[in-house]
Amino acid sequence: MVRIVPIAVAAALSLFASHALAQAYPVKPVRMVIAFPPGGPTDLVGRIIAAKLAEQTGQQFVVENRAGAGGNIGAEFVAKAAPDGYTLFYNTSGVTIAPSVYAKLGYDMLKDFSPVVLAASVPLVLVVNANLPSKSVQEFIAYAKARNGNINYASSGTGVITHLAGAAFIKEMGIAATHVPYKGSAPAIADVVSGQAQFMIDTINTPLGFIRDGRLRALAVAMPKRSTLLPEVPTFNETVMPNFEMSAWQGVLVPTGTPHAVIDRLNAEVNKAVQDPGVRTRLATQGAEPLGGTVAEYATYLRSEITRFGRIVKDAGVKPE
Repeated sequence: MVRIVPIAVAAALSLFASHALAQAYPVKPVRMVIAFPPGGPTDLVGRIIAAKLAEQTGQQFVVENRAGAGGNIGAEFVAKAAPDGYTLFYNTSGVTIAPSVYAKLGYDMLKDFSPVVLAASVPLVLVVNANLPSKSVQEFIAYAKARNGNINYASSGTGVITHLAGAAFIKEMGIAATHVPYKGSAPAIADVVSGQAQFMIDTINTPLGFIRDGRLRALAVAMPKRSTLLPEVPTFNETVMPNFEMSAWQGVLVPTGTPHAVIDRLNAEVNKAVQDPGVRTRLATQGAEPLGGTVAEYATYLRSEITRFGRIVKDAGVKPE
């Protein structure tokens, strides 16, 4: 009995300390790393959530863009950061694609990160240069095939979802095209607008303004049903690729070793943020769907997506770099 009391007291103190840590955190500004340039789809959504987290916690959530290598530069930076809750990785689905696309990575997705929460999802849309004669996805496929490989498709970087979606599309449709990776969606879309590249499958929020002002033409969305932002644009399911559904989901990761109490506090705050009516309205203007959920659910989802994208990468013929 004498031995049990100190153990019980220690457990109670540990629980109290954990609760106190969760209540106190954050006590200084938090750095939210986004592995793509400002103005891109991840940046646009991430900044909405960061602003709400700052409002809720009373501390700044400072977005830091560390672009390059398909998101791997930012991922590696956060993986090596102090596990104290003050450096977050606002990640994309690219982290579950990268293990199948890159022969060597400077981090291990499952060992170097702890999941916090799945935050939002943004659907993909096929856009083409407005000067092309193609008015439908079927006409574009015919146009592309007639070019005999003299056609380029842009992506926001090697090994990210916009690359993988484009690769899957050209393989399935029997199109010969050259992949041109950029450091983010914004410069990639700019070159589709100018005609340096002829098409791209991108998240709907980046090209939306160009679609609406006529500088890009949207031909299909990779959703189960049509987008409320582009109700006139058919789905791939309706046209040429049954069951082709792909979105760029986003979430929050922290370096492994981050205290559980901090992870739980972050999870609660992000869930609260994405349920806020004002945030949901702002996300809707970006074509983004708020998600949320538990830490355990995000952990399970990450593992399932690594498996799923591994199959997609193989089927699309994307070779490790």
